[in-house]
Amino acid sequence: MGNVYIAGLFDVAELTFILFFIFFVGLVIYLNRESRREGYPLEHEQSGIIDRGVPLSDGGKKTFHLPHGRGTYVPEDVPRDELSKVGNIPGKQTFGAAGAPWEPTGDAMADGMGTAAFAMREDYPDLTYEGHPRIVPIANAVHAMEIAAMDRNPVGLPVYAADKKKAGVVSDVWVDQSEHIIRYLEVTTNSGKKVLAPMPFCAVQGKSWLGGLMPIVDDQVELIDIEAIRADQFDSVPTVKTAGQITRLEEDKIQAYYGGGYTYALPERSEPWI
Repeated sequence: MGNVYIAGLFDVAELTFILFFIFFVGLVIYLNRESRREGYPLEHEQSGIIDRGVPLSDGGKKTFHLPHGRGTYVPEDVPRDELSKVGNIPGKQTFGAAGAPWEPTGDAMADGMGTAAFAMREDYPDLTYEGHPRIVPIANAVHAMEIAAMDRNPVGLPVYAADKKKAGVVSDVWVDQSEHIIRYLEVTTNSGKKVLAPMPFCAVQGKSWLGGLMPIVDDQVELIDIEAIRADQFDSVPTVKTAGQITRLEEDKIQAYYGGGYTYALPERSEPWI
């Protein structure tokens, strides 16, 4: 049997164990650094004090290489939203302890509080594989698109809100050129302002149910039912800054506004059920 000792009583098994131990410690440090690339260093939500953590705990900044020749993007280099900083939050904590829920002190939907919160996404339109704006009015689609013949074209239908009042009329349809589906309905409000309503928040009420599979109900009114917000709140829906084009940030703000309506649009929605 061959000699397995390297020097004195130091043998191959000990060397293997030491190498594995060094590798394992290095792996733990690496994984912890990678898990802290975003959201760190930690900031105390009441005092604003920054916790840098222990040495070697910061994984550094994450860099994304953007398509269509738009360079790179580093999330940590994007300026923070002023309203997210300690002291500028438009709300107060329900009791004095870290982790206590925040209660809005103003218009929660306009301030982006709670369920109306949105992410500071890039203020740039989402693009198709070919580099065209992905979400556009149906008439602006690069490839000809139209509403299927068996479906009801929503243009011209009245829009009714959570308070059962008419908020406006559908004036256009915005489509996704990559998925070939309707993303938004453009609503001309009672005051004449044009705003977008995300399709998942819109319920189309036609003359029949299940796409014509059920009998036609003659006395049923055709309309778009949007239960998320009140009729008077449609004028405050975040708008797009460029006609016929919507950015990722604008999408998040619009989606958050309607989503927040399920909590804040009516007083009773933010109250307990029991």
